[in-house]
Amino acid sequence: MEWIFNQLRERPELAIFLTIFLGFWLGKLRIGKFTLGTVTSVLLVGVLVGQLNIAVPGPIKSVFFLLFLFAVGYKVGPQFFRGLKKDGLPQVGFAVLMCVSVLLVTWLLALMMGYNAGEAAGLLAGSQTISAVIGVAEDTMANMGLDEAQRQSYVNIIPVSYAVTYIFGTAGSAWVLSSIGPKMLGGLEKVKAACKELEAKMGSSLADEPGFMPAARPVTFRAYRVENEWFKNGKRVIDLEVYFRQHDKRLFVERLRKSGVVVEVSMNIQIEPGDEVVLSGRREYIIGEESWIGPEVQDAQLLDFPAEKLPVTITRKTVAGKTVAVIRREKFMHGVSIRSIKRAGISIPVLAQTVVDAGDVIEVVGTRQEVEAAAKRLGYIDRPTNQTDMIFVGLGILVGGLFGALSVHIGGIPISLSTSGGALIAGLFFGWLRSKHPTFGRIPEPSQWVLNNVGLNMFIAVVGISAGPSFVQGFHDVGISLFLVGAAATTLPLIIGLLLARYVFKFHPALALGVCAGARTTTAALGAVQDAVESETPALGYTVTYAVGNTLLIIWGVVIVLLI
Repeated sequence: MEWIFNQLRERPELAIFLTIFLGFWLGKLRIGKFTLGTVTSVLLVGVLVGQLNIAVPGPIKSVFFLLFLFAVGYKVGPQFFRGLKKDGLPQVGFAVLMCVSVLLVTWLLALMMGYNAGEAAGLLAGSQTISAVIGVAEDTMANMGLDEAQRQSYVNIIPVSYAVTYIFGTAGSAWVLSSIGPKMLGGLEKVKAACKELEAKMGSSLADEPGFMPAARPVTFRAYRVENEWFKNGKRVIDLEVYFRQHDKRLFVERLRKSGVVVEVSMNIQIEPGDEVVLSGRREYIIGEESWIGPEVQDAQLLDFPAEKLPVTITRKTVAGKTVAVIRREKFMHGVSIRSIKRAGISIPVLAQTVVDAGDVIEVVGTRQEVEAAAKRLGYIDRPTNQTDMIFVGLGILVGGLFGALSVHIGGIPISLSTSGGALIAGLFFGWLRSKHPTFGRIPEPSQWVLNNVGLNMFIAVVGISAGPSFVQGFHDVGISLFLVGAAATTLPLIIGLLLARYVFKFHPALALGVCAGARTTTAALGAVQDAVESETPALGYTVTYAVGNTLLIIWGVVIVLLI
C-alpha cells in the first residue's frame, strides 16, 4: 500500500483517475430513492484521496473547467438568445428575477452568519446545485490581490461549504417543487387537472389533427389484403388517405402490390379488391384496421423497403415558430411523422400546438425518400457522427478566455469575468451560432456529455484532492448550522419563484413549476414535478429559464465574492 501511495504522490494524474473511478461508482449507488450524485461523490472521494497530501499541478484543473463551461454555454446558447425574443421575454424576466432572489437570499444569509467569501461562495454553489460557482469564485479570488494565505483559506473552505449544502440543494429542490409547489398553486389535484387541460388544448387543432397525445410512440408499417366492399368500384390512394383523415387517423399508403407486382405509389393510382397495401403511421392508429380493409399480410418482401429516422436541426424560417399541427399539414410532411423534439437537450412533449423553435432537434420517421425530402425543408439533417469540431471548441475557449481576462479597476480592485466566465459567454455565442449555421461547429451529444460531465468532475476531483488536508478541520468549523442555512438558501428562492410565477407573471400551473425548475437549473426537480403532476407539460417552461439560470447563477460566483 505504501508503494501505491507513493505512486499517487509522484504521479498525481493517477490520483485524479482513482478519484473519478471511485466517485462515479459511488455516485451510482442508491439507498431507496436517495443517491449522493456523481459530483458530490467525486468531491468526497477526492477529499479522502487528498489526505495523502498529493500536490496536483494547477493547469490541469483550469483546462477541464474551461471545457466544462464552454460545453454548458454551447448547450444552452440557442435557448438563451431565443428567450430574448418577444414571446420568450416573460420567461426571461421571470428567470432573471428568480436568479436575483437567489443571489440576495444567499448574500443576506451569509452576512447574517458572518461568513467569509469562501463560505458564501460554497453556500451559493451547494444550495443552488451550481458546481461551476466553485471554479468561478476561485478565479475571482485569484484576481483580487488577496494575501496568499487568506486566499488559500477561502479556496479551501469553498468545497467544504459546497459538500455540506449540496445534498439538500438537490433533494430539497425536488421536494419543494413537487410537494409544496402544487399546494401553492391551488393543490395537487387542481394542478394535475390543469396539466391535462393544457395537454388537451395543445393536442387539439383542426378537425384533421386528432388528439396527438404526448409520447414518442413508434411509427410502424403494416400490410393488408384489400377485401372490403368499399374498394369494389376502385378507390384511389388519395381517397383512402382522405377517408382515414375523416376518421381522425393520420395514415399513409407507402406501398401497393397489384397482381403480385409491387407498383410505384401515386395519389391517383387505383386500389382494388385483391390488392395488398402497406400503411404507415403511429402504432395506435394502425392496429385494428384488419376488420375494415381486410386481413393483415405477413409478407417479408412486401414490407422490405427502406425506412429511416433522422434527427433534424430546425433552421428554416418557414418552419421555425410554427406549431407541430401546422408543420404536419405541409405537403412535404406526407408520410412523415415527428417522433420527438429536443430543446437544449431536454425532451419536450410533442403536442399539436407545441411551437417548434429554431435550434430544436426533431426526429422524423418514415420511408427514406419521404423523410429525406421533408428533412431538407425543415432544416439541417444532423446525421449521427462521432466527430467533434475541435477547431470550433479550441477557438471558442481561446476567444472567450481572452475576453474574460479583460478587467476594469473599481476602487483599486480589478474586476473581470475571468477566463472561466469568458469561456461560458463564448459557449453561449458559439452555441447560438451553431444553431443558425449547423454546417460547422458540431459537438455530438456524447461529446457534450464528456465535456460537461468529465470536464466538471475532473475539476471537482482536483478541488477535493487539493482541499483534502484541510477539509476535516473546515467541516468542523462550519458545523451543522451551515446545513440549516443551506436549506434556507435552497427553499426561500423557490418559494419566491412560485409566488412570482403565480401572482406576478400568472403562468399556467404546469409552466410555473417548469420555469422554477429551469431557473434553478435542477433537472432532477423537473423529473420529480413531471412525476407528481403526471404530465410532461412542465418541460415547456424549463428550457428558456434553464438557459438564463445556467448563465446567471454561474456569474453570481463572481458577484458573491465581490459582495462579501
